[in-house]
Amino acid sequence: MSEDEQFDYGKEDRLRSREVTEGAEKAPHRAMFRAMDFDDEDFGSPMIGVSNPAADITPCNVHLDDVAEPAVDGINGAGGMPIEFGTITISDAISMGTEGMKASLISRELIADSVELVSFGERMDGLVTIGGCDKNMPGMMMASIRTDLPSVFLYGGSIMPGQYEGEDVTIVDVFEGVGSYGTGEMAAEELDELERNACPGPGSCGGMFTANTMSSIAEALGLAPLGSASPPAVDEERYEVARRAGELAVEVVEADRRPSDILTRKSFENAIALQTAIGGSTNAVLHLLALAREADVDLEIEDFDEVSRRTPKIAHLSPGGSHVMNDLHEVGGVPVVIRRLLEADLLHGDAMTVTGRTLEEELETLDLPDNEEIEADFLYPVDDPKEEEGAIKILSGNLAPDGAVLKVTGDDKFYHEGPARIFENEETAMRYVQEGHIESGDVIVIRNEGPRGGPGMREMLGVTAAVVGAGHEDDVALITDGRFSGGTRGPMIGHVAPEAFVGGPIGLLEDGDTITVDVPERTLEVDVDDDELEARREEWDEPEPAYESGVLAKYGRDFDSAANGAVTNPGVKRD
Repeated sequence: MSEDEQFDYGKEDRLRSREVTEGAEKAPHRAMFRAMDFDDEDFGSPMIGVSNPAADITPCNVHLDDVAEPAVDGINGAGGMPIEFGTITISDAISMGTEGMKASLISRELIADSVELVSFGERMDGLVTIGGCDKNMPGMMMASIRTDLPSVFLYGGSIMPGQYEGEDVTIVDVFEGVGSYGTGEMAAEELDELERNACPGPGSCGGMFTANTMSSIAEALGLAPLGSASPPAVDEERYEVARRAGELAVEVVEADRRPSDILTRKSFENAIALQTAIGGSTNAVLHLLALAREADVDLEIEDFDEVSRRTPKIAHLSPGGSHVMNDLHEVGGVPVVIRRLLEADLLHGDAMTVTGRTLEEELETLDLPDNEEIEADFLYPVDDPKEEEGAIKILSGNLAPDGAVLKVTGDDKFYHEGPARIFENEETAMRYVQEGHIESGDVIVIRNEGPRGGPGMREMLGVTAAVVGAGHEDDVALITDGRFSGGTRGPMIGHVAPEAFVGGPIGLLEDGDTITVDVPERTLEVDVDDDELEARREEWDEPEPAYESGVLAKYGRDFDSAANGAVTNPGVKRD
């Protein structure tokens, strides 16, 4: 046997993991692998990274080691070399309403950066990226797109609904319960009982909030297999999905099927159509814009409104409705929604997916119940929808020249005119609501919470839920340059751009200014003429950054506008 043959483990030359496993000069590298029980057979296999954000800080991620295990087994069984590594996560629900929520959006960027670094530094050939809490999903998908490694996205699954007084409940009910307690409509004992029963075990928040929205969108984008989003975290089917993801990861490496082969303008239009049809989270606007920039796909915030206008809302799930992801799973999952949209020519059926089949071809491989057999009062036919238009609306006007985002959970024709109540941060607005100062007709304005001003663009489920819990779901509007949880409901308008920190009009508002929200006309206006706004601008002083050192200072400097996805990365992929 020649020396070359002795150290040749049969791996294809095109696999970059050969750089650390092949040849006599890589004996030290292999020695390190052998210390971790890898062997000669592994060195002849494609190296598949399994990025796992398991953590004990959120039920969304607490079980992800269990989900990763069958994925690793699937890779091994299909002839791959699985390399599991960890990433961070932030619990959005636990950090909600605190200064710590500023870390949430930053974690999206840090997850993408860390997966990119590990897969680049260790010369991996492909990826299985696992997501649990909200920012895991876009962070993992951004990493796959940025590295352009053959990849499969794997969701950890949704929590089951809790039970309170015979009704299904979610974490959003607890947040709204705080508002009800503040007004005296809920007793302390009732809130305590709700708290103890809302979250029965592991999994991401149960409604069509951000985690479930992004996992559903992963199917429409083609980055995850159809049917993989809806099995609950505690269901055996979740672990079968994980095993198949591991097997598929080896297949996509062998086929050299990359995100750049899958993602096109059509893919993103499909994702937006699904988001609007299921009443998905406003955060998906931010994340899809970020994903598109990583993929070098032309996508603008106005495109969301264009797609939403032609796509009816056909799934009425929490927070607008009362049903959760498990209810959708029981009638066939996300594919039943995709099928209805495809049949109505509202999706591009020829868009490619991670399996190598088109969306339409992939749908034909699934064993789904016929439309007529599905008995679900939350799922509507396209020709008789819950709403004629999708749930996502993009508003603009002199208060939001670069756009603002609203998810309609109530009246699709909402119109509101009222006086601005100005707050420079979330905490002061929360105190105002909890102390009972809010009045019918108010427009609560929370500013300096944007990507750079916060920094980090905090979610504000605490204050929005308190408004609803206080009985003001329909008669008070709230606008902010920050953002909302996918669990937010009511006329809450976020992502106002430009943000206050960079001199956007929201930063020029004064208490008592009349603000108009007109959803049918898609306008967000303040009744102040251009001359007055310009005079105020001349008096405006750029605020000092909230942090002068550390990770928040760094990302505060780097964040782009919410209208561009609040990205920090220019989107240039490695060759």
